[in-house]
Amino acid sequence: MATTTPGRHAAGEPQMQAAGPEALAFLAERALRYVRPGQVLGLGTGRAAAAFIRALGASRLKVKGIPTSEATAELARSVGIELGELDGTHAIDIDFDGADEVDPDLNLLKGRGGALVREKVIAAAARRRVILVGAEKLVGRLGERCSLPVEVIPFAAAFVQEELDEHGIRATIRMSENGRRFRSDNGNCILDCEVGPIADAHRLEHEIHTLPGVVGTGLFLGMADLAMVVTPELRVKLLTRKRGNRSAKPRRVLS
Repeated sequence: MATTTPGRHAAGEPQMQAAGPEALAFLAERALRYVRPGQVLGLGTGRAAAAFIRALGASRLKVKGIPTSEATAELARSVGIELGELDGTHAIDIDFDGADEVDPDLNLLKGRGGALVREKVIAAAARRRVILVGAEKLVGRLGERCSLPVEVIPFAAAFVQEELDEHGIRATIRMSENGRRFRSDNGNCILDCEVGPIADAHRLEHEIHTLPGVVGTGLFLGMADLAMVVTPELRVKLLTRKRGNRSAKPRRVLS
């Protein structure tokens, strides 16, 4: 496996407060500027995505949503958003989702909500991907603050866990509040992997995928087109990547 820097953030290191409901609602309203009537939208999972879905429902814009989880589908229906399926009949114009970490190149770490595989499928199918986050989600390297979720088929969970452990990655099977193993909407298990700041995310992604039973990881590399970052002062910073250049550094714009 690719070498990772051991540990997390230093003990006692101050942590920026997570964006609250007011900030996420403000961010969601700003994100609606990118939506046009008649579009097909990918609808992500998590706090920021949920705020966007509520704002989209309140706007009464006539769009069709493709949800990334059953929870997202339920929320979207409750606010009056028409839903479709990823069945080849709907081209997704824009995918709106959140992230657990965003690095300076707009690579993402996702999956704390357990919807990482469906989120990655929708992101890959979309023409454009817009990521909604609070400023606390910005990191120098992926893995600095969050563990890396890896979705595995239940039959292979113990095997993959042991393989990762042998390569120096401590993986814990995610549990639900009822004490049973968490299951994704796909019926799979999630391993939360303590990787620390990742030195080579592309290599780590490739090597984890070589393990039989792995369905997907929470590394979203070179996928995001725009990150909308809300600050504690309720300002929105846009981090963009030049269209058609996945390796370019993002431009920073305050708005």
